[in-house]
Amino acid sequence: MTSGIPQGRRTGGLVSAVLSLAAFLALWAIVAALVAEPITMPGPMKVGTVLMDELASGRLISHTGITLLRVIAAFVVAMAIGVALGLVLGRSRTTDTWVNPWLVILVNMPALVVTVLCYIWIGLNEVAAVAAVVINKVPLVTVMVREGARALRPDLDDMARIFRMTPSARLRHVVLPQMAPYIAGAARAGLSLIWKIVLVVEFLGRSSGVGFQIHLNFSMFRVAHILAYAFAFILVMLVIEYLILRPLERHAGRWRQDGH
Repeated sequence: MTSGIPQGRRTGGLVSAVLSLAAFLALWAIVAALVAEPITMPGPMKVGTVLMDELASGRLISHTGITLLRVIAAFVVAMAIGVALGLVLGRSRTTDTWVNPWLVILVNMPALVVTVLCYIWIGLNEVAAVAAVVINKVPLVTVMVREGARALRPDLDDMARIFRMTPSARLRHVVLPQMAPYIAGAARAGLSLIWKIVLVVEFLGRSSGVGFQIHLNFSMFRVAHILAYAFAFILVMLVIEYLILRPLERHAGRWRQDGH
């Protein structure tokens, strides 16, 4: 089977991405030169130097790794709860009617408020940090998965009943293959939200992680260090996005293309 994306298109997309990034760096350097305030507006070279220094000292790897572990923990828990709840709400109109007001409240609850409340109620610890991120993430996953569950094909349900498939077999062979693109989409959208919330959580109440380093450098007005840590973690998230999530999303939706 050949890839659904021609080689020439992939190469052209990579070249465009590189050129776009180069244009961004050039624009940044020009603005920094025009402002001529290296403390408040450091250029790419200054930020790159700081990033290399932090990498050599080991601080960058240590704090980035801690933040990544928090992101992974919150992501796994939130996806598990959100997918299960979304499936139930999408398949049961009565349950959805009762739970939907809660979802509306949680979706519109500011992440800052949830984080502060978790720290007050649970304490300044890892459980509170992860719980705050999970509470902010679950409603988004639930809503996206619920819409996918509502779009399930009824003829496939009828087929499952005719062949008297067990609930576990129906879930594995009928429901989840149809839900895979929605779950993959929720994972991508959720991950982009989770890491930002994790930084807020660390900024407010942790003594380690990228968010803590941003807080520390903010108090000392070190803009170059703030940007260095921010760009370092953005790079980590981009690697996860392009090397893990996007291939999984394409694989999840492949059955629809094969079916045609």
